[in-house]
Amino acid sequence: MKWYADQPARMARQVVADLLAVAWAWCWVVVALAAGDAVRELRAPGDRLVDAGRDLGDTFGEAAANARDVPLVGGRLGEALDRGRDAGGTLTEAGATQVEAVETGALWLTVALVVVPVAFLLVTWLPLRLRFARRAAALRRLRDQGRVDLLALRALNGLSPADLAAFPVDPAEGWRRQDPEVVEALAGRLLRAGGVRP
Repeated sequence: MKWYADQPARMARQVVADLLAVAWAWCWVVVALAAGDAVRELRAPGDRLVDAGRDLGDTFGEAAANARDVPLVGGRLGEALDRGRDAGGTLTEAGATQVEAVETGALWLTVALVVVPVAFLLVTWLPLRLRFARRAAALRRLRDQGRVDLLALRALNGLSPADLAAFPVDPAEGWRRQDPEVVEALAGRLLRAGGVRP
């Protein structure tokens, strides 16, 4: 495939368009990562709940172990304090659930902020670039094979009426007569329009 035109001005526009496309994708990746990091900062309360739950569970666990050594009521007191340790576990689970929800939200926000703009770019910019590359490669192949007559015929079908009217003679008539000047001029216009040097 031929990715860039032979004409310097057109090639410069294509290079600038490609660089803008890459910059667009890069900017959205940077924005997405920053947005994901900003959302991840919301996990701080969940982290504090996890820490508080662990501390509460450890404190009640130690208290329950020590309470079991108390004569007569130690067993019951230990059981009561074990329920406090279980409450710490519940608090830890709630914090972990909140952290997981924030992490999941941050991940999907990051993915969406990358996928949607890049998909838009791929739907708009990429087909135009591929169409140009295929067409320019085919035109160059025909030019290199010396199939000027076929290029001239394609020009008769593809050039705008204004381009055809700019010829000093009827281009269709000149093509039918195999007038070399008209055939070369038609082929040259088609090649230039396709970004290929005649």
